[in-house]
Amino acid sequence: MALYTLAREAEVLLEIKKSKFIGRVRPVATEEEAKMWIADIQKRHHDATHNCYAYLIGRHQEIQKSNDDGEPSGTAGRPILETLKKSGLYNVAAVVTRYFGGVLLGAGGLIRAYSQATAEAVQAAGLVREVPHTPYLLKMDYPWWGRVEHLLHKEQHPYDPPEFTNRVTVRVYLAEQAAGSFLNKLAETTNGNVTSEAENPVLLRLPATPPDPDQQRD
Repeated sequence: MALYTLAREAEVLLEIKKSKFIGRVRPVATEEEAKMWIADIQKRHHDATHNCYAYLIGRHQEIQKSNDDGEPSGTAGRPILETLKKSGLYNVAAVVTRYFGGVLLGAGGLIRAYSQATAEAVQAAGLVREVPHTPYLLKMDYPWWGRVEHLLHKEQHPYDPPEFTNRVTVRVYLAEQAAGSFLNKLAETTNGNVTSEAENPVLLRLPATPPDPDQQRD
């Protein structure tokens, strides 16, 4: 399953049978960062009935934690965690704050409420996919830049703004499966008059379409 990270922090507010549910999600790099963020929300909403949370840390979701914060066991923290997992996320923390409105929801109602608050917060945050790319530093004389620029626009590979000194240099980022084809086209387009130097691979954050959690259920 492809894994994604959040594009940004987000917050949503739901009202279900007079209870208010505030769903929040945030990208985090470490478990310590997740704990600090959760503690800050608990402090800010110390008057809430519950501050239930979950987080996933590691590209393979190695660290998985959830907490019901006083809700019946398995009705809050676990649904939050499962919603994050079904969304294909990693390095993410979520907190759903509940202000009780006087109407009991029952176990099923709680599970649906906490899942919905989390899912809507994830949707509001947006997803990005981290994809390995190799930067290639291209160097050329000025007459060849027009052809290279046209090729870059046509192939739609990400690249940094070019630098114009005594020669033109531009850094283009190529996914592994696209590198060979692009470099061959570059050589053909410029008659071999552009040099390319591979640099250390990096992870690029690219917009992603979130998976549908409903389609991933057994």
